[in-house]
Amino acid sequence: MEWLYSLFIEHSALQAVVVLSLISAIGLGLGRVHFWGVSLGVTFVFFAGILAGHFGLSVDPQMLNYAESFGLVIFVYSLGLQVGPGFFSSFRKGGVTLNMLALGVVFLGTLLTVVASYATGVSLPDMVGILCGATTNTPALGAAQQTLKQMGMESNTPALGCAVAYPMGVVGVIFAVLLIRRILVRKEDLEIKEKDDANKTYIAAFQVHNPAIFNKSIKDIAHLSYPKFVISRLWRDGHVSIPTSDKVLKEGDRLLVITAEKNVLALTVLFGEQEENTDWNKEDIDWNAIDSDLVSQRIVVTRPELNGKKLGALRLRNHYGINISRVYRSGVQLLATPELILQLGDRLTVVGEKAAIQNVEKVLGNAVKSLKEPNLVVIFIGIVLGLALGAIPFSIPGVSTPVKLGLAGGPIIVGILLGTFGPRIHMITYTTRSANLMLRALGLSMYLACLGLDAGAHFFDTVFRPEGLLWIALGAGLTIIPTVLVGFIAFKMMKIDFGTVSGMLCGSMANPMALNYVNDTIPGDNPSVAYATVYPLCMFLRVIIAQVLLMFLLG
Repeated sequence: MEWLYSLFIEHSALQAVVVLSLISAIGLGLGRVHFWGVSLGVTFVFFAGILAGHFGLSVDPQMLNYAESFGLVIFVYSLGLQVGPGFFSSFRKGGVTLNMLALGVVFLGTLLTVVASYATGVSLPDMVGILCGATTNTPALGAAQQTLKQMGMESNTPALGCAVAYPMGVVGVIFAVLLIRRILVRKEDLEIKEKDDANKTYIAAFQVHNPAIFNKSIKDIAHLSYPKFVISRLWRDGHVSIPTSDKVLKEGDRLLVITAEKNVLALTVLFGEQEENTDWNKEDIDWNAIDSDLVSQRIVVTRPELNGKKLGALRLRNHYGINISRVYRSGVQLLATPELILQLGDRLTVVGEKAAIQNVEKVLGNAVKSLKEPNLVVIFIGIVLGLALGAIPFSIPGVSTPVKLGLAGGPIIVGILLGTFGPRIHMITYTTRSANLMLRALGLSMYLACLGLDAGAHFFDTVFRPEGLLWIALGAGLTIIPTVLVGFIAFKMMKIDFGTVSGMLCGSMANPMALNYVNDTIPGDNPSVAYATVYPLCMFLRVIIAQVLLMFLLG
């Protein structure tokens, strides 16, 4: 039985791998179980680690520190890569309002944390841990622990507060949504309302009857028209063709145009008449049956040298006589304008003769298998850059100790920047969704297993003391008070639909479990859209605020 003892009890590198793997496996398995319609997912690894630590299981402290740090870095960097492409675009148009409301949730929770610390006597590190649990934000907890280590203080206490407050953090947002719904929402408020989507493409057919554009080229007409559009096909004298930008329009020409639905009326005025006898937006249209001479095919951009180039710079229409009508990226349809910057993995809908499309296929790549191979170079370079950024000390007025972004802040910032600007500097940051999820889940599982194992020895002693009940109550307040107040303002005073408000609240609290509940109970995709709009900024800010709060008030 000595081999069994050495495998699970005796401290070694092998024992650390076995114990952390076992905790992760048990936690991930139990995380799939639904309790009252809610599952904790990967977060259950945290509680599996707490139980293991409570029953006396432990690993070498240096191995624990390494695994915890490495897991945290992988998780936050992959998270940054994921949210990067939508981080800056989330501030456009309606996203500004939603982000301002979400910031209200973040800053109100932070203010309540400071007030509660002074009012109840709970130490600030403990309160920051409670805040991380109340907002289900493990990267912020990692940032707080790293900050305390930099300051030479005990770094384990926030983990206890996080563990105590976490369960209420999960269900607290759901409770807040239910409370707003029960008190304020009417049945008609839950009906799906159509929203303008700047990325959603719309296909319409027009006939040229406007004398102002007779005998003008498509390029000249595009300069006259404010709405953006792409002419996919042109019918003249019974023959269909792919028009180039130099093609001259004649009276009676029939055009198949891709644009945004809100632009249809303006384009009807421009061209003269819209044909409404065919719905060109149905998914079951056989595009290749429209004309036997033309083929419609989706081609994937896989050549690395095209990453970050503008679509118009390739001059595919003029060189090969084809037309690119739409671009699919991360499940979103984009209008194929010349200014569109290509990214690896973009799927282009190309229309043209079969021989021409084969040539375009060679230009774009279309080697789908190459995208399935993970681009590990950018992962490791990004981690190095993130750790380097995290090690740079920043001086903040009023803070005696220089602030460092640390293991959590540095990698997530670099991940966001590379995810956003990588294609523009021809750096291939593309990873498949499954690869990104794998990295995030692996890193988070390692981090939570170590965190739980470290906190488990004192967890139940803390919970079943009078201050443990106080921590639970404080965590509930930090979850429910900001979400209910901001939710009331957004829904009742700003007249934002309930689905969008619910998604915004879930995103501001980084709570995917609550989002799953909201999606199951509210029709439409408004909650998911709102969640994705505010999640990047709030996740980033909570990581930074956790550090600044400790540095400013304890430094």
